Amino acid sequence: MTEVGGPPRTTVRLRPLSLVPEGEDEVLVGDPGTGQFVAIPKVGGVVIEALLRGATIAEAAAEAEEFAGQPVDVPSFVETLGELGFLDEGQQAAPVRSAPVQGGRWLDGVRQEVARPFFGRVAWSCYAACAVVALAVFAFRPGLFPDPATDAFVVDDIGLGSLILIPLATVATAIHELGHWFAARALGLGARFGMDRRMGFLLVFETDLTQLWTVPRRKRYGPLLAGLALDTVLLAVPLVARLLIDTGAWAAPDPLDALLATWIYVKLTAMLWQCMVFLRTDLYAVLVNALGCRNLWRVSTLMLRRAVGRLDAAGAAELADAHPADASAGRWFRWVRFFGAALTLVWAGMFLAPSAWEVLRWAADRLGTGPATGRFWWALLCTAVCMTPFVLPAVLSVRERVRRLTTRT
Repeated sequence: MTEVGGPPRTTVRLRPLSLVPEGEDEVLVGDPGTGQFVAIPKVGGVVIEALLRGATIAEAAAEAEEFAGQPVDVPSFVETLGELGFLDEGQQAAPVRSAPVQGGRWLDGVRQEVARPFFGRVAWSCYAACAVVALAVFAFRPGLFPDPATDAFVVDDIGLGSLILIPLATVATAIHELGHWFAARALGLGARFGMDRRMGFLLVFETDLTQLWTVPRRKRYGPLLAGLALDTVLLAVPLVARLLIDTGAWAAPDPLDALLATWIYVKLTAMLWQCMVFLRTDLYAVLVNALGCRNLWRVSTLMLRRAVGRLDAAGAAELADAHPADASAGRWFRWVRFFGAALTLVWAGMFLAPSAWEVLRWAADRLGTGPATGRFWWALLCTAVCMTPFVLPAVLSVRERVRRLTTRT
């Protein structure tokens, strides 16, 4: 940046911004209150630090020039900060929405000293041990691996069992997401919850951990992996219980054994979903953090379009300006995304299709009795409730695509 004239001797009020070193040449600056973060050259961080201390623009320019070894156009940089919403203009800024449905406030509540012991070295050792135990049980007792066609239903009535499955899955998801939030509180940060879609037909809940950008990269892994960490405990404990039942060491009642089997099915299905990094899951966030990427998803999307000859001029210009880490990882991650669609179908075929088929077969048998019977309406109700989480996202995706095509036309 080149200085234009003499910088004015005025001060600039900034919002309470955070500055975190990101690599050798950049600083990550952002507003924790809104969740807006950008990477800038280190000289920009020098200017922001000076302005946050109350220095005038002239004083900040002098510090920047001393750091960079050449004049810096600080007034122009301040205008850029204003465009990013980093200037304090006396208005309450709203957090940036990261999901179609999302709360507007960052959640606190639990004190940092209360949450911190659950994510220390001892705690992570316990989580790792639970993961090893679960893998060992599946390896040596493959009969305990869930069978979706039967283990998805707690009771013999498929309709009632499918309805029970919904609150169980909701509770499991809530615990997973609360794990992210609880780990964020261990760092003194907040989080927000929201709902989004994946692959156009799956409704998912997510925790917005944007405030993690206010801490160094090595401290971000705990909150990113906290959901899976709790999942390992909630998988290993019922697995060990079923192992005791299977070996005859514990004579548990059959309903309890069925409930444990259903819970294991729910947890394992969700954990395998999180392993699919091409769907922007928890492990995708871990990957992005480890590689130092800024917008890997967008860059890989542009690279896929270029590979199939559908990249326009604007996309090509955007791709040319991509961060080096995104450009490097995008070369191989685009193909992970491309072939990941087939893996998603395999996952759905193994864990969702068998239970869905049982529900549909059960419903078809009862719907055939006609609307004059109670069995007909019971089957209709159960089928509608079970299929809504899959049908609704697909309908919303079709509506969104039609709206885009109409707008484009």
